Amino acid sequence: MHMAMVIGGGVVLLGLFLLFGKLWGGAEPAVATAAKLFVPAWLAIALVNMWVGVTRAGYSVREELPILAVVFSVPTALALLVAWRVAR
Repeated sequence: MHMAMVIGGGVVLLGLFLLFGKLWGGAEPAVATAAKLFVPAWLAIALVNMWVGVTRAGYSVREELPILAVVFSVPTALALLVAWRVAR
């Protein structure tokens, strides 16, 4: 359940990035840039989520790595898809 909530938070954050890209840039390249800027921000958040899982929840890094991969890849794939579709 926690993993689904984190992924959902990533999708919401992507939506905010796209909204601000649309509001501040207006043009389609600004939205694509916002989607690309989302990726490193989401990586940092996903790594913090992993760190919390290891230090607070007691999981090992080996147990958290697959979760990190899924939590990072789903919103990132969506962001790259949006960037690709908008830039086209």
